[in-house]
Order: sequence, then C-alpha cells, then structure tokens
Amino acid sequence: MNEFPAFRAKNCSAEDAICFRIHDDLHQSGRFVALNGAVTMPIKQDEIIELLEKTPGVRDIKNGLTVLPVSPSDDRIRVVIANQIYRDPLFVNYSRVNPPIHVIVEHGHVTLIGIVTSQIDRQKAEAIAHMVPGVFSVDSQIRLASEVHGR
Repeated sequence: MNEFPAFRAKNCSAEDAICFRIHDDLHQSGRFVALNGAVTMPIKQDEIIELLEKTPGVRDIKNGLTVLPVSPSDDRIRVVIANQIYRDPLFVNYSRVNPPIHVIVEHGHVTLIGIVTSQIDRQKAEAIAHMVPGVFSVDSQIRLASEVHGR
C-alpha cells in the first residue's frame, strides 16, 4: 500500500493489525488511484474513499474493493491466522514491514498476500494458514522480496 498522508494521519492502532481491517492491494499511478482488495465492513470502504478524496494530488479513484460477507467463522479464522503469524518469532519484523502479510478469508477460503524475505518464511505462513480449523483452502500470493525487487 502506498503511503498516503491521509492513511498515516488516521493513527491506526496496533490492535487493528491492518488499518481499517483492509486486506489491500493499493496501486497509484500519478494522480490516479486504483483500489483493489477486500474490506471486512462496508463502512471501511467508505472511510478509505473519503480519506483518498481528501488527499492532495489524488484526482481520480477507481474503487475495485470488495466487501467480504459477514461471517463470524471467517472473522475467527482471520484473527487466528494473523495472530499466529505475527506472534511467531520468525515473523517478528514483518508486522513493521510494508506490505505485511495480509489475510483474506471468504467462506473459509484463505488468500495470503504479501512479501517475505525467504522461502522458509513463505512456507511457514502457508503452513500456519493450513493448520487453522475451518480453513478449506489456502491461496498463497506471498512473494519473495527478491522476486519483487529483481534481486
């Protein structure tokens, strides 16, 4: 997610894990912003759009965000996976990295999105997600930093 001043000004708490509880893939090209990803509540989608509309330099916003269905089971899965990943000593530094590993859950199907520094880290995140009760499938879209940065 690009660092827009409006998002920094929101002062997201550590308990939010991912501000707005968004599992995002935010792209910016000049003054055009394309929002892709998912949010857990419709009001969060509205807040993100409102913040971007107030951001200097942003001229056009294409909203491709999806609102995930309300599901206590999916919420539980999302929290368990995120807690297990970010409490694991292997991932202690990832909670401060942009982008961290995002966890999207829809009807028990998990998508992991993010960037890690090693294949071991990627495999560990995938294993954590697979072991959570109620998970039907895991789609790992976790990339290695070397793949992203061309090293």
